[in-house]
Amino acid sequence: MSSALLEHLGLADDDRVVLEPVGDETPEAGIVLTENPATGRPIAGVRLDTEESYEQTMLAAIAGFDRWRRVPAPVRGQVVRAIGEEMRRSLEPLGELIALEVGKIRAEGIGEVQETIDIADFAVGLSRQLYGKTMPSERPEHRMYEQWLPLGPIGVISAFNFPNAVWGWNAMLGAVCGDSLVWKPSLFAPLTAIATNSIADRVACQMGHEGVFNLVIGTDDVIGERLIHDRRLPLISATGSCRMGRHVGAVVARRLGRTLLELGGNNAIIVEPDADLDLAFEGTFFGAVGTAGQRCTTTRRLIVHESVADVLVDRLVTAYKGVVIGDPLDRRTLVGPLINSRSVDQFLRAIEQAKQQGGEVLVGGERVTGDGFGGHFVQPTIVRVPASGAFPIAHEETFAPILYVFTYRDLDEALAMQNNADQGLSSAIFAGGMRAVERFLSPAGTGSDCGLAYVNGGTSGAEIGGAFGGEKDTGGGRESGSDSWKQYMRRQTVTINHGSSMRLAQGIEFGASS
Repeated sequence: MSSALLEHLGLADDDRVVLEPVGDETPEAGIVLTENPATGRPIAGVRLDTEESYEQTMLAAIAGFDRWRRVPAPVRGQVVRAIGEEMRRSLEPLGELIALEVGKIRAEGIGEVQETIDIADFAVGLSRQLYGKTMPSERPEHRMYEQWLPLGPIGVISAFNFPNAVWGWNAMLGAVCGDSLVWKPSLFAPLTAIATNSIADRVACQMGHEGVFNLVIGTDDVIGERLIHDRRLPLISATGSCRMGRHVGAVVARRLGRTLLELGGNNAIIVEPDADLDLAFEGTFFGAVGTAGQRCTTTRRLIVHESVADVLVDRLVTAYKGVVIGDPLDRRTLVGPLINSRSVDQFLRAIEQAKQQGGEVLVGGERVTGDGFGGHFVQPTIVRVPASGAFPIAHEETFAPILYVFTYRDLDEALAMQNNADQGLSSAIFAGGMRAVERFLSPAGTGSDCGLAYVNGGTSGAEIGGAFGGEKDTGGGRESGSDSWKQYMRRQTVTINHGSSMRLAQGIEFGASS
């Protein structure tokens, strides 16, 4: 990283960041090395939080919440507006830091920061629309309504693959709702977290609001467990694996706290015989290959009608062979590295299992090595599933660019195949006919069982205006747009008696005169 980039993002002067020396030696206790996955080399060291520093951060967040909730919501919106504007000024360098630290290609890194900017814009408008309903009372001279109140300090746990945007979904909405934030980022992306939180905290403090945006960086055993067990955090928003979500959900439920879980996905695209194959090709290509398959919305299964399967798959194979793999900061690159060597090993194990289960590797399936590939690169892969359809590996979410191709004859069969997954995040159908589309979107709930359903669009690339999330093992959480803001507030039903007599509901009379 250049000194200008470090200075612009506030990293050069941050006492948590250790820039020199950074080598291959084991770091001193209390420091984690963040690695460039394209080279396999360390970028910098980051000092980890301790039990004591966690407690200091929590006290700051609690005090910050007590002050922040008293600020009128539209004024909170102006602070979020200023944060969004500062993110705009940092758009390219912050996007490039994401590319450097997690291997996402430059365009996607910049696009991720743009997503945070967009949700900030959304939250500014929301700050004047935290509406409650008015309900008629059955009692004379009574009025009923509901109001939404700030919830408290919110714990946010984010994964490596969206080290800026997932924070943005939670932080921008939580902030206008009157909450403070305590963010635990992935240890694979601490520099992005420090830069991102520093922007928000610096802007808020300059406007007179300290303690709203707080960051804790640490291991699961020291910081993660303390965070999810902490009764002072009424809501834990956690993004990660299904395994992680089950643990977080159970721990927080035991203390009767709230969780917002955004977990794994095993997403499918259905392609009907009358589909526009150009659209289907483009949607599948980006959905399966984008971010090197490391999105929760990645297309992992292609369920294509047997009459058009060969044509579509042949086009995909040709495109896969021409994919530019390499340095994520090179603007020609379409596929960067996986996050670490363990992910590469998981990719290779999945390919081997696919072969053992009768799958045919049509393209890819290997690690990329050679000059310029010192990091964690693999070939985007397409696997044709055997006609029997019994293929256990396709029911596992391998966080890598592997696309499993199934064929079908009847739409009901295709829907059953799509819904036969533990997760229920994203789904898509490419079709020209209204009946197939309406069957996929059935209002009776007999179509797609996912939280996201796309027609003639891929499974990746959600807009911030709609609630994002899924069902089943995906966790049931909803973030970003629509009415997701309600998860960051508490509802209070208010009843006002403006008369001169005490009246009970349901016509009950109670007292000495009854």
